[in-house]
Amino acid sequence: MSKISTVSIVGGSGYAGGELLRILLNHPSVEIKQVTSQRLVGQPLSVSHPNLRGQTKLKFSSVEDLQECDVLFLGLPNGVSMDYIEKFKSLATHIIDLGADFRLNSESQWSEWYKKEHVKPELMSQFAYGLPELNRDQIAGSNYVSGPGCEAAVSILSLYPLIKHGVIDPTSIIIDAKMGSSQAGNSFSSSSHHPERAGVLRSYAPTGHRHTAEIEQELGEYMPEMRVNISATAVNIVRGILVTIHTNLNAENLELTDKDIRKIYRQEYRNEPFVRIVKQSRGLFRYPEPKILQGTNFCEIGFEIDRRSNRLVILGAIDNLVKGTAGNGVQCMNLMLGLEERSGLGFMGLHPI
Repeated sequence: MSKISTVSIVGGSGYAGGELLRILLNHPSVEIKQVTSQRLVGQPLSVSHPNLRGQTKLKFSSVEDLQECDVLFLGLPNGVSMDYIEKFKSLATHIIDLGADFRLNSESQWSEWYKKEHVKPELMSQFAYGLPELNRDQIAGSNYVSGPGCEAAVSILSLYPLIKHGVIDPTSIIIDAKMGSSQAGNSFSSSSHHPERAGVLRSYAPTGHRHTAEIEQELGEYMPEMRVNISATAVNIVRGILVTIHTNLNAENLELTDKDIRKIYRQEYRNEPFVRIVKQSRGLFRYPEPKILQGTNFCEIGFEIDRRSNRLVILGAIDNLVKGTAGNGVQCMNLMLGLEERSGLGFMGLHPI
């Protein structure tokens, strides 16, 4: 029988915290010790996460009352984790930060994209970038992991094999990201007000999306000259991201066929438990679709070659709260603890939904 590890969540009242709880409550090798929320101290978890009614007797704690544990998940707003990271390190052997504070390797890059000084730049190099499909060994050997941004995760997974094998022009990559409302979190704002959000198809970041830095950082190892351009659009769904990535085959690879592209993806992902290549010639579900991934830790990737323009269009889909955040974090935790990587992440999804 495997050792039971204690897990606590700091900032557990949000959507990512709720997904962590949903997954971890059914994980065979962990025990949830504490869940903090300064706003809801002493109240049952179901106040914020009604889907967990009757599943746990835990109540929200204050971060000041946080006790030692084996694994600490941080679900705090960007720019907050770094202020308390020394305390968190003193309480937990393993830390998985789901926020942005330690995603980038460069202090200057972080300050440029997040418009704030980084108060713990000396710790940035201690955090592994938490995308198992690229950094499995590094994650498994680290005590500290920073989870990727949700849009960055699906974009990196969609582009990685093509960048690694050098088949596309690295200077002309356009990512059209369509995002569900939950990626903005559960804090209220004028943009989330129902009359403003319902039925929306709104471009909210046509340029300058922060996840640009992560994508170029992680994929630049294979093509240092690569540049990506992201446009983000809010769409009328709650969960899910669909990226449509426009690239051009480079001069040496203009004759590549669908079979060749599929072979490249299979070469990199054939043993990946949570990546599925979706490319069907007929039927309704010919390409990736966020709707059928709700609640799952899968990333689905498809593609189409436009012979007229030598354009290669890649499509990637995830549930932003699972493979984009909480599920991916649990996948990293499993690697860090030496557990079966798929443990607790077996939910296949629903259809229809």
